[in-house]
Amino acid sequence: MKALILAAGFGTRLLPYTQQLPKPLFTINGRPVLYYAVNHLLDAGCTKIFINAHHLADAVAHFVDSHPSKQLLEVVFEPVILDTGGAIANLGARLADDDFFVINADVLCNFDLSYLMACHKASKALATLLVHDCYRFNTLCVDQTTPELGIIKHFSQAPEFGLAFTGIQAISPDIFEYMPPEKIFSSIDVYKKVCELGKISAVKAKQFYWRDMGTPQDYQHTSRECLAAQIFGIAPSQIDDIDIQSIAGDGSDRLWFRARYQEKSLILSDHGICVDAAQTNNGTAQLNAFIKIGKHLTAKGIAVPQILGHDTISGQVAVADLGGTHLADHIQGMDTPQVIHWYQCVIDSLIDFSFKGIKNFDTRWTCQTPSYSKQMILDLECRYFMQAFVTKYLGRTEPLENFTRAFSHIADNALIHAMNGLMHRDCQSKNIMIHDGRPWFIDFQSARPGPFQYDLASLLIDPYVTLPQVVRDQLINYALEKIGLKVSFDIDAFMHSFRYCCISRNLQMLGAFGFLIRVKNKTQFEQYIPPALNELEYRLKTLNEPELAGLTHFVQSLQGDLK
Repeated sequence: MKALILAAGFGTRLLPYTQQLPKPLFTINGRPVLYYAVNHLLDAGCTKIFINAHHLADAVAHFVDSHPSKQLLEVVFEPVILDTGGAIANLGARLADDDFFVINADVLCNFDLSYLMACHKASKALATLLVHDCYRFNTLCVDQTTPELGIIKHFSQAPEFGLAFTGIQAISPDIFEYMPPEKIFSSIDVYKKVCELGKISAVKAKQFYWRDMGTPQDYQHTSRECLAAQIFGIAPSQIDDIDIQSIAGDGSDRLWFRARYQEKSLILSDHGICVDAAQTNNGTAQLNAFIKIGKHLTAKGIAVPQILGHDTISGQVAVADLGGTHLADHIQGMDTPQVIHWYQCVIDSLIDFSFKGIKNFDTRWTCQTPSYSKQMILDLECRYFMQAFVTKYLGRTEPLENFTRAFSHIADNALIHAMNGLMHRDCQSKNIMIHDGRPWFIDFQSARPGPFQYDLASLLIDPYVTLPQVVRDQLINYALEKIGLKVSFDIDAFMHSFRYCCISRNLQMLGAFGFLIRVKNKTQFEQYIPPALNELEYRLKTLNEPELAGLTHFVQSLQGDLK
């Protein structure tokens, strides 16, 4: 028995991603969709499978060369795309000896193909189409002789009365007699004519798994549910029993979902489609950093959610469900001693993050930069503040060069006495979950070697939770005491860099808020700008250094722009 997989198309509905990767090689649970199509046909007893190819045909050929059953597979290159009917006719001489399958390469399906072929042979039809009820694609009118079998009467029926073609079909070689002489044509156009003769039958599928992955949204949704099913350990026929609901995200472009099946649950993080093998795309780099760093931290016993599985191309990562309580939510209504207790627990875990996390850490895992450096401070914190907050958010025109000396001074002093370990880089209360009576760190994909002082500053000047200065001082003293149990260090030197890390973090924070509000239209962050700007002014004035005088005066002037 033979088969043809239609895989030549440009995948226009998946542009721009299909410019780099042909649609049949988009992955589900780490394997190309084409892999599932081939294995589905092999399981049905096919001994020869043709795969037509045109767009990025070399990639399809490489897949075939690496497949364990490559001796049963053959790529048929089409210099010009022949459309579905032309692709079948192009292989007429090689498919003429028996009934054969034709399936689309962009669908995922678990229907029993042997049963479809048996129904086709019994019907003596020219073609038997696997159909189902899917409102989005319902275009066939089927005269059903039984609940499962029928004859297709015509196409282009109104959706509420029709059925949908799955892209899977069994065909008799006699169909070639009805094909037109031209080389490029659609198989559906042939079926429309032949169905008037009552020679196109249908098998209606029920309780089976089928997904079309022609659009980015369909592809990512399919990847999410298949990844969840794999982790939950359930069969494809049970996937519809998984409940996947969107949950509130953060300031990033990632989407978040909670998947539930019976008593089980997990969290899915959608980083967006990632077909950039060179990792020049920031989304791809962040995805890989999240996975590699997350696995490293878990192996070190650090409190981060375990990564349960992922699919790189669809950008899906499944992690353990830590619930929905952030530190900021958890401490609401608590008295000061309770708040201090929870922040002390976070500091304990943060010290582990820094001291344990740096051991055997590979800087090749990082995104943006391999470490926290002066250039990173100047570019991703100081310049970010000026461009995203001052210019884009406030509309002020102020040359960056006016503060070159001040920004260089901040960067040098933040690093001069750095207690280097593994820094989280965004250690604020909304990136700390409370689960099972302890704090857990999330959003760790920006981790890199850097000063512990920076993470401590991020935690204590967090605009989402305004801690009184007396509480901050108490927590700083606690951190100093705990660190002193691990290493000997100069407290005055530590505090010197801490004060400058507070400023560099504050600059980054305001830049991020400006970007999120003006570019991403996430206006909910506007409420945090006044406390963050007040904190920056306070920090600069407290240092009272001549190198910072111009920047201090400038920041004071920005307060008037908020009114």
